[in-house]
Amino acid sequence: MGGLLTTLGQKLAERWLSLLVLPGALYLAVAAAAHALGHSHPFDVARLTGQITSWANDPAADTVGGQVVLLVAVLAGAAAAGLAAQALGSLAERLWLAADWPTWPLPFRQLAAWRTSRRHKRWTAAARTWHDLRESAAAGLALGRRADPTARHSAERAMTRIAPEEPARPTWSGDRLNAAAVRLERDHGVDLATVWPHLWLILPEETRAEITAARQTLTRATTLTAWALLYLPLTVWWWPAALLTLTLTLTARTRTHTATNTYALLLEATTRIHARDIAEHIGLDPAGSLTPEAGDALTRHLTSTPPPPPMQ
Repeated sequence: MGGLLTTLGQKLAERWLSLLVLPGALYLAVAAAAHALGHSHPFDVARLTGQITSWANDPAADTVGGQVVLLVAVLAGAAAAGLAAQALGSLAERLWLAADWPTWPLPFRQLAAWRTSRRHKRWTAAARTWHDLRESAAAGLALGRRADPTARHSAERAMTRIAPEEPARPTWSGDRLNAAAVRLERDHGVDLATVWPHLWLILPEETRAEITAARQTLTRATTLTAWALLYLPLTVWWWPAALLTLTLTLTARTRTHTATNTYALLLEATTRIHARDIAEHIGLDPAGSLTPEAGDALTRHLTSTPPPPPMQ
């Protein structure tokens, strides 16, 4: 038991150090540099070195007690910055995925609705072009003529750059995650939100580890957006912080898209592979592949009954 607690404590300390303290310490270092350099001397290394030397020669830093207080203050400040980034990261993830955008406050809800409508119009035009090219290629193939697939593949990429399925959310990441649910409903009659909690309980440990890792990668990617927001105020004192903010924002966008795509692929693939397992586990036992009828029966079986009408 003592060994288990020791190992657990070490893992928690490692996560606390890697997720909170180290990124927070870097943020404090950049903030100190921004304060020391300012707009007029943004890259003056000698000025920065002199300021650090001045701080180090402060009488309070010469004593052991002062050094301990300084170390504790730095660790506390770094941890506080890390916690702020984690909190903002949760908000950033909510904005990136936009699953509940119809419930957002009015100005943001209107903006999300406008963006969703705009993306829907663009996607519809791109999807129509892709389907026309597919039908033309199929008609030519029926006559023994194989069309050049370049234009068709280009049209498909143009469509999926907007959304993999018909847009229902204001962001690509939100639609990518929603696409997994749309496809499972269309192909197998399975409602992902209903089936997934039950499916998770019977998944192999290796599969759950892969999905958990993908989910944590998505969380880290959206937290990077939060760090970009935290670096933005530093531009008041030091204009190069704007470059850091821009770099972090672009990196967060790319990583969030990649992480969302991976997570959505794993959710969809896992459900397609193991949905029959849960059907057999609860006694439905669909014969052969999971048909839409069997998937609908599975969803209805796992859906809770609504509350009864109130007593008069």
